[in-house]
Amino acid sequence: MFDILMYLFENFIHSETEIRVDQDELTDELVRAGFHHDEIYKALSWLEKLAALQESDTHPYLANASTSALTRIYTQEEQMRLDVECRGFLMFLEQINVLDASTREMVLDRVMEIDTSEFCLEDLKWVVLMVLFNVPGKENAYAQMEELLFEEPEGLLH
Repeated sequence: MFDILMYLFENFIHSETEIRVDQDELTDELVRAGFHHDEIYKALSWLEKLAALQESDTHPYLANASTSALTRIYTQEEQMRLDVECRGFLMFLEQINVLDASTREMVLDRVMEIDTSEFCLEDLKWVVLMVLFNVPGKENAYAQMEELLFEEPEGLLH
């Protein structure tokens, strides 16, 4: 499912190509690209839920997430999905104002809905990018995240 999300993001959303509204055509194209129907439907559902999260009424944490000084306590399930490195990266993104409490919760909501047994920091970075792309008014945060995702290390690595 995550591969489909990446494919859609890279080929349609990120490239600013106009997305086809016709779900059947999109499904046919994804099948031709080699993806299976059940995974396609999961990915499309994931994207629909992401769009729905923009309305604060649809996610119970967003209405109360206006304070930037909130400390996030992760559930056991979230800790199993997000290792220490991922949780630290989310904290870093909040500290540099790429994420706020509401966008952090949107990211966590979408991470927990991904149907995968393995989830790593690179996957998290892409989810953050997808969430920020879909939230109006977060263009600067999206640009910052894009830089973090695509930046090349300079100099010698030790």
